[in-house]
Amino acid sequence: MKLIRFGAIGSEKPGVQLENGDRLDVSNFGQDYDEQFFGGDGITRLKDWLNENVDSCPKVDNSIRLGAPLCRPSKIICIGLNYAKHAQEAGMEIPKEPVLFFKATSAMVGPNDNVIIPKGSTKTDWEVELAIVIGKKASYVSESEAMDHVAGYVLHNDYSEREYQIERSGQWVKGKSCDTFAPIGPFIATPDEIEDPHNLDLWLKVNGETLQNSNTSDFVFDIPTSISYISQFMTLLPGDVISTGTPFGVGLGFDPPRYLKPGDVVELGIDGLGSSQQVAKAYG
Repeated sequence: MKLIRFGAIGSEKPGVQLENGDRLDVSNFGQDYDEQFFGGDGITRLKDWLNENVDSCPKVDNSIRLGAPLCRPSKIICIGLNYAKHAQEAGMEIPKEPVLFFKATSAMVGPNDNVIIPKGSTKTDWEVELAIVIGKKASYVSESEAMDHVAGYVLHNDYSEREYQIERSGQWVKGKSCDTFAPIGPFIATPDEIEDPHNLDLWLKVNGETLQNSNTSDFVFDIPTSISYISQFMTLLPGDVISTGTPFGVGLGFDPPRYLKPGDVVELGIDGLGSSQQVAKAYG
């Protein structure tokens, strides 16, 4: 199943995307894609409801805006330096344990919304990432049980302002949490849609030029390891998002570095998870 949310900013409704690409409005199911949905076996209940009601669901025109495919979660946890080649391009050692940081949930936007370059920023960077949506509460979870806590997978562009992140006290969250810095979607794919999340091609282009092109097989820490590790330090709630890191090819890694300018077009995608596009706009 592919979960979408559609409509104007702040007024999104829940929907699904069918195998043929059609989009259906499932508002009559009576529940949005939030913590209660994921934690209350919502995906199974929605599948059962659709079996009875699919023919009565209104179609959603492809011209209608897509929002982030889940309601604002309790937290977005990101894993830094989780691709071996990206750690090398950043001039950093491959970490011995997952590097964790938060991204403010207020940064979430739809997959094709504009990315706003922060006021005064000169170092806004791109990062294509595979993100995981948690399906049930997880605390002190073992690696062997970790995948049972996955509700689905989704495309995420972990935009980063490198001056804020690195040069200003080294506090990563400042460079990660600017408004519009977490476009998510176009849809959440349930685990049955993704044969092997550890073998997915992912790519990113800026103005048509391919800058990131890798595969999740380059993970330093795989998904079960990451979920289990995070759950040792905090409770993961249904609907929480874990972003698993970016491969080589970010702007910071070029010599000289390359960063976004107003008017730049960023396109990205992951096998089985669709693609998205953001246009960079100046603040204000």
